[in-house]
Amino acid sequence: MTQGQAVSQASAAAINEAYMQARKSRALWESIWRDCYQYALPQSDAFQTRMNNAQIFDGTAMDAVDQLASSLLANLTPPWSSWFGLKPGPELSAAEAEALAPVLEGAARVMQAHFDRSNFAVEMHQAFLDLVTAGTGTILFEEAGVGQMSAFKFSALPLSSVTLEEGVTSGRLERVYREAKLTVAQIQARFPRAVLPASMLRERDPNKTWGVIECAQPDAEKPVIRYAVILTEPYETLLSEAQLAASPFIAFRWAKAPADVYGRSPVMKALPDIKTANKVVELILKNASIAVTGIWQADDDGVLNPATVELAPGTIIPKAVGSAGLRPLEMPGRFDVSQLVLDDLRARIRHALLTDRLGQIGDRRMTATEVMERSAETALLLGATYGRLQSELLTPLVQRGWAILRRRGEVPDLTIDGRTVQLDYRSPLARAQGQRGVANTINWITTTLAMGPEAASAIDLVGAARFIGEALGVPSDLIRKDLSNPIQEKKA
Repeated sequence: MTQGQAVSQASAAAINEAYMQARKSRALWESIWRDCYQYALPQSDAFQTRMNNAQIFDGTAMDAVDQLASSLLANLTPPWSSWFGLKPGPELSAAEAEALAPVLEGAARVMQAHFDRSNFAVEMHQAFLDLVTAGTGTILFEEAGVGQMSAFKFSALPLSSVTLEEGVTSGRLERVYREAKLTVAQIQARFPRAVLPASMLRERDPNKTWGVIECAQPDAEKPVIRYAVILTEPYETLLSEAQLAASPFIAFRWAKAPADVYGRSPVMKALPDIKTANKVVELILKNASIAVTGIWQADDDGVLNPATVELAPGTIIPKAVGSAGLRPLEMPGRFDVSQLVLDDLRARIRHALLTDRLGQIGDRRMTATEVMERSAETALLLGATYGRLQSELLTPLVQRGWAILRRRGEVPDLTIDGRTVQLDYRSPLARAQGQRGVANTINWITTTLAMGPEAASAIDLVGAARFIGEALGVPSDLIRKDLSNPIQEKKA
């Protein structure tokens, strides 16, 4: 064994050992994940939780999960719509910012076009389904081949195939392991640069699968991502490794408690009500079947044979003279109270899954103020969740896409560091959060202007216009930076 092979084998062993330790932490969550998938996203391959449809009697949770995932897609990353932008950072002067703004807006449009032409919307919705159901979603962001319509390629990874670890200092899911069973042909197609052992190449069975683990983690010494692929069966071998500017695995959570690694989903919160509603509907259906067909009793008089009796219209059932024959059994009570219980359970499930908050506006007579208040309430309701998704999902998405296009030369050779270039969120939910500040600013300007010229001189109309434009997500190249206050100039 050469020195390079020994180092590679040691690295593969270290990655496999760290992966096995992370798997032990994940095992504590698998039972509740299984229940969540069974009742909210049945027939899923995740954790082998395929259930018979006959065991699911209430579809409230499944409908609410689909609506919430669709609402997240429309509010955070709406397809064919600009949900992010780039603008000059605070360290630039006004002249530098004005010169750089058109360049950044053009680069943002180029990157948005790659998102729109890719399969981003399809895979992102699937990842949101995992996020709502199990609390953690993972998406694989790869570079597409040369000649494709888009430079981006996305794959929503099921939670059963990934194992996550949280960063010590950042608090984000920085270390991601993905486990898969692949054939030799699949390994060569997925990892073209992988160096396979000779024993694998001599394998005669083309359908034999091998255990493969992909690992992406930050480098301890450099600001890069270490990406490695190892073979776990039948021996630990390093197949491929690389250094990337941004991680291809993007893991994000709905909410988390202290010391938790994986997220907590709204389905987890509503799981007791979901199970109870499913059982109540099952009992209602059983009671309905009894009410329709009834329970019957008959005397054993030697004439009536219950095994041959068929309850159908026009049927003549023989009986002995003087016997009671076939008669229905009186039920001791009714189950009408179940509907009240079921309505309450369904209302709590919809409330926990935000269906009553993020649904479509049904009343056409709603005023503009009511719509604005509804948007503000939604922003407050999803404030903590949106902040987490902005940090763990939206920012890594843009950084990964920027790294790919920067390497291809399609965008300027700049870094989104928050100082010279900063990310501008323009999704509907981000704009809803800025509506309150815009309304307060406009109200203050209107009131101050009504006080007269002396009070109006305190208004910086140019600064107010810039603030409103940024809050509403107006492209930064449309906002001029060299304007002065006309009211103050007129007074001077």
